[in-house]
Amino acid sequence: MLGHARGILGDWQLYFLLALPLSYFIIFKYVPMLGVAVAFKDYNVFRGIWESEWIGLEAFREIFQMDAFLYALRNTFLLNLLDLVIGFPIPIILALLLNELRVKWFKRSAQTLLYLPHFISWVVIGGMAVQLFATNSGSVNVFLNSIGIESIPFLSEKTHWVLTYVGTGIWRDAGWGTILYLAALTGINKELYEAAEVDGATRLRKMWHITLPGIKPTIVILLIINVGHMASIGFERPFLMGNPGVSDVAEVISTYVYTVGIQSARYTVATAIGLFQAVIGLIFLLTADFISRKVNDQGIW
Repeated sequence: MLGHARGILGDWQLYFLLALPLSYFIIFKYVPMLGVAVAFKDYNVFRGIWESEWIGLEAFREIFQMDAFLYALRNTFLLNLLDLVIGFPIPIILALLLNELRVKWFKRSAQTLLYLPHFISWVVIGGMAVQLFATNSGSVNVFLNSIGIESIPFLSEKTHWVLTYVGTGIWRDAGWGTILYLAALTGINKELYEAAEVDGATRLRKMWHITLPGIKPTIVILLIINVGHMASIGFERPFLMGNPGVSDVAEVISTYVYTVGIQSARYTVATAIGLFQAVIGLIFLLTADFISRKVNDQGIW
């Protein structure tokens, strides 16, 4: 114990720096978890959390009897699954292509253009989507009409709305994911490429046998993180791009919690939905991590 105490005192500056982020997580992440008790109480704003009456799992029974919640849950999984299946491989492909470029100024310019959309707020992107894809007044449909093509209901028909939603997300975030993979590529030993070139390997062969295995740990980690977020979804993107005409596919858990919790002031139900969402997300995260460990142990990756 004395040795541990001396070690802490000897590196007190490092522990002090560590205390700042730890304090942030404790105050703003862990302490608010006490509010989860609202999901098990008939919450009354005037009586407070601890004075409100306990109702057990009644709120959870209620939400599973709501058709609107089940639709929101389905839409959340559907949109996140499409984002994962379609959007996850694109940053990998872009990173592989950029890594093969030999003209440095073009490579830097392309990389900058790809990741800049990540810094645009969803509020701005939502406004841009309406201006570009509105059925009657959107710039894209105005152009299509001018060349004799009928308007495409990007934001007013369910299938087109889902495709527009997924495409917008890819446009915004693909470049940022590409940066992560390009950073991982810098850790690959260049001698491997030189040896493969001596053996007569083509660019495609080097990409498949050297580059992809080299960024495998990054791919696995990001895949686990993305799978862990399958039950959660941001509020701004579906809220800003959605409209009553496509509510059957645009209503997700985050917007439903806003409707129930803020607009209808049903705080108990909203908290129960949020807790259910967090538990499902944790299950997905642990399952994805378990599967990745098993796959790695068997040598498939």
